[in-house]
Amino acid sequence: MKKVFIALFALGMIAVSCDTKKVDAKIAEEINELKDSLAIETDNVSKNNNAFNPVTLNKEFDDKDGNKISFQKILDKHKGNAIVIDVWASWCPDCIKGFPELKNLQEKYPTTAFVFLSLDKTKDKWKEAIKKYDLQGDHYYLNEKMKDEFGTSIELDWIPRYIVVDTQGNIALKKAIVANDSLLIKTLDKLQP
Repeated sequence: MKKVFIALFALGMIAVSCDTKKVDAKIAEEINELKDSLAIETDNVSKNNNAFNPVTLNKEFDDKDGNKISFQKILDKHKGNAIVIDVWASWCPDCIKGFPELKNLQEKYPTTAFVFLSLDKTKDKWKEAIKKYDLQGDHYYLNEKMKDEFGTSIELDWIPRYIVVDTQGNIALKKAIVANDSLLIKTLDKLQP
């Protein structure tokens, strides 16, 4: 018990003798240095994170006629326009629920290209859904699951997944999961001619 009392007394003396203003100033200085270093890292990440990686760009999709086309060529086809990419599937209830809002976006942003990338289980289901839901835009099919190569390359963890690409083919918004996402709309507003 005597040792505990001595330890507490010593800590109390240290606390009393400690200049808290100097300690607070030192802590504040270290926090600001940490913020500065995090800001630098964040800037580097955002600058490097605005381009699709080679796995994504080289992935080949089927168009509605059965022709193969790389993701890079899909982007090139729409260069000069903002692009909304919708990664979806006909078996996905959230995808279907989002189509009315997506159609609202198409009306609001008529110069924006809309590219639909389907992860459907079969081409027949994919084509039926395009017709059933009257989806206007460019349509491509990929016979992969969400966690396969393409999905992993874009960090796909949910569908629908909306990606906005700027007029130069760079990622302007990497992830939205609803078509009326406020950040998605703000991003499209900034990209309008």
